[in-house]
Amino acid sequence: MSELFWADKSAQQVIDRDPDCDLYVTECGLGASGIPHVGSVGDGIRSYVVALAIKDKEKKSIFQAYSDDRDGLRKIPYGFPSSLKEYVGNPVSHIPDPFGCHKSFGEHISSLLTDAFDKIELEYKFQSSDEAYNKGLFDDEIATLMRRYKEAGAIIKEVTGQEKYLTQYPYFAICKECGKIYTTRVTEFNENKNTVKYVCDGEFIGKNSTNGEDIIVKGCGYEGIAPLRNGKLAWKVEFAARWNAFNVAFEAFGKDILESVKVNDIIGEKILSYKRPVHAFYEMFVERGGSKISKSKGNVFTPQRWLNYGPKESLILLMLKRLAYSRVVDLEEIPKLTDEVSYLQDIYFNKVNIKNEKERKHLKRLYEYVKFLKIPSTPELSVPYMVIVNISSVLPEEIPNRDDVIISILQNAGKIPQDIPDIQKAQLSARICHITAWLKDAGESIQKEKVKLDENERLALNMLCENMGEDMDGESIQNLIFSTAQDNGIKPANFFKLIYTILLGVARGPRAGNLIKTIGVKRVKEILKIELEA
Repeated sequence: MSELFWADKSAQQVIDRDPDCDLYVTECGLGASGIPHVGSVGDGIRSYVVALAIKDKEKKSIFQAYSDDRDGLRKIPYGFPSSLKEYVGNPVSHIPDPFGCHKSFGEHISSLLTDAFDKIELEYKFQSSDEAYNKGLFDDEIATLMRRYKEAGAIIKEVTGQEKYLTQYPYFAICKECGKIYTTRVTEFNENKNTVKYVCDGEFIGKNSTNGEDIIVKGCGYEGIAPLRNGKLAWKVEFAARWNAFNVAFEAFGKDILESVKVNDIIGEKILSYKRPVHAFYEMFVERGGSKISKSKGNVFTPQRWLNYGPKESLILLMLKRLAYSRVVDLEEIPKLTDEVSYLQDIYFNKVNIKNEKERKHLKRLYEYVKFLKIPSTPELSVPYMVIVNISSVLPEEIPNRDDVIISILQNAGKIPQDIPDIQKAQLSARICHITAWLKDAGESIQKEKVKLDENERLALNMLCENMGEDMDGESIQNLIFSTAQDNGIKPANFFKLIYTILLGVARGPRAGNLIKTIGVKRVKEILKIELEA
């Protein structure tokens, strides 16, 4: 059964790759130079789930979150202060945090992603790239790659066509004078002392993503000597170095770094004598219009924003299904994925019958990983997201005991049992909180299905709007609804059902007069008139 799911297949490949390994390391890289988006947290979720799959096969495994915080800053991220301009070209771990809450810019960015990991209860070991270089964890790998840089350059040219590293060392020293990293060029490697000679004479064009300004970054001309720990390997060889140094057995990747992964796989095997890790390829996330989600642009959809609108399981599901297909990330997807989690739960607890046994087992396994293999003894109540949206949208946020009112409506409408345990009530309250936040940003885009009205119903609703006053109490409104139905030849039960359907999107609810008083007579009239104008 378990081999039906991609994470289990990857886990078995990892074990087969090195059957005698004591601890299997899965890894994802954390970009530390731009605001993390949902795709960034996806790297971690996928690698963590493979670590869980390995453990499920009774092997030891750990997931490592590797922050690339020695990377140089090339762009000022959207929304960040222009004062960072002077630091473009510096390693992000050496740049002050512009918001003053962390030791460095790099630590600030990394914390945004690890905060998301914490919120979804993902277990990880954090590893800073800057710290790894400082501690000499890459000393052997750097020395080997520097000695054999021409071989590395030939591999890079063969895979990518890039000739740059045929004559240039794949390493950037940090300039002692100006602190820049991508403006330096190594001219000589001293194998005995593990140092390099370099000159800071490079130039590149950076960017301020907020205002679109180009930032010309030039080297200061300084010539000096630096230890290997005071620099950074080029991407075309650095993956291989860190896979070897940390004995990484699995890492997923997107097509944006496909070429780098191919190069590093070969360099790892041919130069570092390290068997390439097992990989899982995934497609990138896009906006509904088709544009790629970017950390440097203003279209970033952060994991924190997602978790404000939906449960963590909806975000995990987004990352685990259909890896080979690009997917849209926006507010409209959250209700769909939240409901899909409920559907998977119903399959797991045998409330939904799937005739195809292979499909049923696959979906049950998907649900187990969506829950990180921690399956609750009591399943959550399966209430469609949009049902709660429709109810929540008409109930003012400030009314007393709003959650209880919504839960009561769901009970009266037959959507949930009358008696529910406290844990399920708390889960519903959390869902209402998510939906209330979602409504604030997506409420205007909701297209409610219009109710078909006959002539008598139109006359009755118009009469109700004319005669219902804001000073009326709930009982008076209840009586008015009853008499209005009779005056227009409508069965009162059918008229009450019509009002519930228009207001709440369900056919039943609490006592209608009290409900209208709670929503507010003025607001109810507005809703009814919109329906009448349709």
